[in-house]
Amino acid sequence: MKRTTKQKAFAYLRVSTESQVKGDGFPRQEQAIRAYAEAHDLQIEDIFKEEGVSGTAENRPALARLMVSLEKNGHGIKVVIVEKLDRLARDLMVQEAIIRDFQKHDFNLISTMEGPDLCGDDPTRKLVRQIMGSIAEYDKTMLVAKLTAARERVRIRDGKCGGRKGYWETEKGRAILNRIQGLRQKPKSGKRRTWQEIADVLNAEGVTKMNGEAWSLFSVQQTANPKRKAIISRAI
Repeated sequence: MKRTTKQKAFAYLRVSTESQVKGDGFPRQEQAIRAYAEAHDLQIEDIFKEEGVSGTAENRPALARLMVSLEKNGHGIKVVIVEKLDRLARDLMVQEAIIRDFQKHDFNLISTMEGPDLCGDDPTRKLVRQIMGSIAEYDKTMLVAKLTAARERVRIRDGKCGGRKGYWETEKGRAILNRIQGLRQKPKSGKRRTWQEIADVLNAEGVTKMNGEAWSLFSVQQTANPKRKAIISRAI
């Protein structure tokens, strides 16, 4: 029985953030692509991975290498497989720009979810492609909006969201706060130290702020009263 020669293809994978590079994004996408290729007599010749690149970005190093390989390879490979269309792009305009580049060179794009021949000019196929692109773009916009709203809720509740840790959140910070509070305590006889005097003592002791800078009157006062700055900011 004569064995059928499989058509060779490239695979394109993408994850949006650096933290996802070590997650299950790449393994999941590759598994789906290899399963599709096996079921449709396709052979994955090479895999191009876009690491930590947003679906709305036009600058794609791995995609650029893929296009060069398609244009220069001597094996006649003209097929690219992605897991889903949004792995190619989430922004509809970016997606269509990439697909036009594929069309110009007579390459074929296949999605394991949306099917084959995504580069075709068939009205139905083009409609499906653009609908999926619009949905991906909408999902991206909503995700950004939800994350922004969540961060705002945390900021209103806690006075901060993300960024540098507060002094009570680190061992060094707690030690500094305890030292400031100790210096601020009023002795049984005599006057309480001023904020400037406390700053002078800390600097003389070689105790720096969390960022390594020297202390000033205002930085000591704000560190000892972290809510004061937030109250002033909200009032403004």
